[in-house]
Amino acid sequence: MQKSDIKRLFDFPYYQLANHTQEKCFVYKQHDAWLNISTQEYLETATKISSALLNLGVKPNDKIAVITNNNQYKWFMLDVGVLQIGAVNVPLYPTFSDTDFEYILNHSDAKFCFVSDDELYQKAHKIAGKTQLEKIFSFEEINVDYSWNHFLSNATTNNINEIENLKKHVSPQDLATIIYTSGTTGTPKGVMLTHDNITKNVFSVAKRINLNETNKRVVSYLPICHIFERASSYYCQQMGFEIHFAESIESLGDNLKEIKPHFMAVVPRLLEKVFDKIVDKGSELRGIKKQLFFWALHLAEQYQPYKKNGFWYEFKLKIANKIIFTKWREALGNHLEFMLAGSAPMQPRLVSVFTAAKIPVFEGYGMTETSPAVSVSDMRNNGFKLGTVGRVLDDVSVKIADDGEILVKGPNVMKGYYKNETLTNQTIVNGYIHTGDIGEVDEDGFLKITDRKKEIFKTSGGKYIAPAVLEAELKKSRFIEQAMVIGEGEKMPAAIIQLHFDFIKQWAKKHRYTILDITSDERLIKRIQKEINICNKKFGKWEQIKRFEITSDEWTIEAGHLTPTLKMRRKIIKKMYEKLYNKIYN
Repeated sequence: MQKSDIKRLFDFPYYQLANHTQEKCFVYKQHDAWLNISTQEYLETATKISSALLNLGVKPNDKIAVITNNNQYKWFMLDVGVLQIGAVNVPLYPTFSDTDFEYILNHSDAKFCFVSDDELYQKAHKIAGKTQLEKIFSFEEINVDYSWNHFLSNATTNNINEIENLKKHVSPQDLATIIYTSGTTGTPKGVMLTHDNITKNVFSVAKRINLNETNKRVVSYLPICHIFERASSYYCQQMGFEIHFAESIESLGDNLKEIKPHFMAVVPRLLEKVFDKIVDKGSELRGIKKQLFFWALHLAEQYQPYKKNGFWYEFKLKIANKIIFTKWREALGNHLEFMLAGSAPMQPRLVSVFTAAKIPVFEGYGMTETSPAVSVSDMRNNGFKLGTVGRVLDDVSVKIADDGEILVKGPNVMKGYYKNETLTNQTIVNGYIHTGDIGEVDEDGFLKITDRKKEIFKTSGGKYIAPAVLEAELKKSRFIEQAMVIGEGEKMPAAIIQLHFDFIKQWAKKHRYTILDITSDERLIKRIQKEINICNKKFGKWEQIKRFEITSDEWTIEAGHLTPTLKMRRKIIKKMYEKLYNKIYN
């Protein structure tokens, strides 16, 4: 089997089997021990799944929903088992509300649903009667009629020829998946992606990723229902990499030291958290060690690629890498060749710092509707420029509309929104998808994202405010973990802020000071105002943050503040803190 034979998503693992079969195709932790699944076992089980689904009455184009709390090998087995008989994989975020579960399961026409554990089984079972679901199965191997083993018991050997025949008749243009956007606003939309959309995009991105050997280790921890992680996993299967599953995002730090990955996909918020922890540890140092840490950090912030800063800078950076940044690399497993960042805008400072520390961060840009990638950075051929998301992929075309919106055309553009032709026709015009992002392409062909079209707002004075730019600047402060800029239709911009709680504790301890209430402590508020003033110096008077309020709680996925990829849900946050909003403007 050749690479050119990969035209459907299930072709990726079959290519691995034919060209570089792996004993450790998937690696997972169970009872404190790392276990593995081979490529052979992966595909044998996938065939059993196909057989079981056929015996349950599944036909081509039937929709199969799957919901998992953490990434695991059974998700991938099910993916192949579903796709190779022409059915459609409909992944759902586990953090969706009961209302969203009910809506998506009905809207997608899901026939069966698979969940990872009892918690999700109970959640799905509660609303199953309001849907057309025939059965819910759990990945857990327990003694009930909805367990994984019970599901596989439906498999037989008398339909192997039927599976092979169905596999042959799956076209690259066939629908492979419907991905419901978690949505920062409004009702989830079902993005229809074909086999061709995703496979071609994986190969286009692969040209920008400088990994050539097999047997490398990668870590899988971002939600697999998100197209960014999913497309990354198909690439890794084709390359013959070992895919190791982190136990959870919370245990990722410990898992990285055990797995020692060569490559990982990241979202900006995660990298911000990693950076904050590193700086917090640096702040706890004393004397010359602390001075050296912040000297190295300041040096890294000035980083420019391709040795543009000259010999003396590169000499100092070499010293910083030897005495300081080597510890950063060790904390991330000491084998990372680079990280691929996507899903949301990244602070250029973080890209500079990690790249200077020999952990390059290559930003990409895309969306679910573009399968996902539109552009990717690459250190080769001068393809890396700070503050940009790289050059547009070879088979993708980008143009900038008169209002600055990024328009994208190519084989990666979705088939449309499921059961919503009106919205599809509004979004895809003359073959170009309207991304809703504002950006520009510079003279060297690099794409730069400046804001979300829907997030830009006007104050009552008619001045435009780009909140994402202000928020990125505010989050550079070690005091501020999250910030949402508000002020649409109001006389001035303001901010609702979640502080970096651990750092605030350190700050108070350092000053031998007790904070009783972080939302109203006068000394703390004055210190945060100082941070706001530093930020404001970089913006015009009409853009500057005039007032702010502090929230007492942490912004989380579980509480609804953030999407599963850690982007802010603006409307929900505004509603949650309506009293603070009114306090600012009244």
